[in-house]
Amino acid sequence: MFADLLRGLLAPAPARLPEPDARLALAALLVRIARSDGLYAAEEVERIETTVARRHGLSPFEAARLRSDAETLESEAPDTVRFTRALKAAVPLEDRAALVQAMWAVALADGSRDAEEDQQIRLLVNLLGLTDVESAQARARAMQE
Repeated sequence: MFADLLRGLLAPAPARLPEPDARLALAALLVRIARSDGLYAAEEVERIETTVARRHGLSPFEAARLRSDAETLESEAPDTVRFTRALKAAVPLEDRAALVQAMWAVALADGSRDAEEDQQIRLLVNLLGLTDVESAQARARAMQE
């Protein structure tokens, strides 16, 4: 499963991901954000599972499995750009701000704002075709959660 997804992501023009793969790509990006500061905190793991469960209507068990699969994929995937390209193709523009809000929620889950996480999100926001203003609005919503 991971080999097929990685092969698709590494292709010159990745095809639109089917829904399960889009879920996995989002979860892998959330894991990448959480790990970007060198500390993968339990609060971040919990936030990833809560976010994917709520966004995709998953049970806690299904969300934990998706997060576990995403951890594996994230550790094997060399390139964040390919994830965002595939996710951008799978998620309509009007829904991408919610993705950024989820990213901020994970980054802020451990109670601190880290420069590496900020930098990772800034890159992802740009790659998803959103603005810094939209990111700031998404961060404010995430802080209110």
